[in-house]
Amino acid sequence: FTSGGPMGEVLHRLLQDEGVEARPMEIQSWTRENLSVQEEEEDQQFRFDMPGPELSREEWESCLDTIDSVAPSEGFLVASGSLPPGVPADFYGRVAALAGDRGCRMILDSSGEALKAGVERSIYLVKPNLRELGTLAERNEFSADYEREQMEAARDLVRERGPEAVVVSMGSAGAILVTAETKEKIPTPTVPIRSRVGAGDSMVAGIVHGLQEGYEVRDEIETLVR
Repeated sequence: FTSGGPMGEVLHRLLQDEGVEARPMEIQSWTRENLSVQEEEEDQQFRFDMPGPELSREEWESCLDTIDSVAPSEGFLVASGSLPPGVPADFYGRVAALAGDRGCRMILDSSGEALKAGVERSIYLVKPNLRELGTLAERNEFSADYEREQMEAARDLVRERGPEAVVVSMGSAGAILVTAETKEKIPTPTVPIRSRVGAGDSMVAGIVHGLQEGYEVRDEIETLVR
């Protein structure tokens, strides 16, 4: 992760406290801090995503060099989140090329131009939400009611572009899984919503953990949403 200023130091210390091995990449600007606020009277949640620090060419190229040095020769490489200002839109595409050279499988969870550029490469799995699927299909956000159109958009990604599998997260509506061999909607039970913060990230983490343990993508998604 990129580490700059006091927040970078705090993030590194928190990871160390949890026993997570980390390789900080030093930058001149401060690591950003995002906020989530829970308003209890009307049970509303507000998220404040701050713009990240601008990275110089030297800094983002150093990030690529670090990824190249630590990428596994097998297993999975996860590229997740938005790109900081100053980083080219095809950055995740370059990461995908590194993963391909290493022989590991890349999983992408991003948005906007970074997501569009990333899926043009040969990656293993991409996890858009409905809004991001609409971006990839070059149309407005999909309504949760248009299941057939969602399936076809995800199938087009597999047929015409890079990913072997597309997992569309739809919150309380469950998830869609599309590969070259199958397309399926996996429903989720109705449960009280406590928070949506980190839901997509948690889903990606669960999928990767299950795949690393030998589960198939479909079985792992069913476990996660149920």
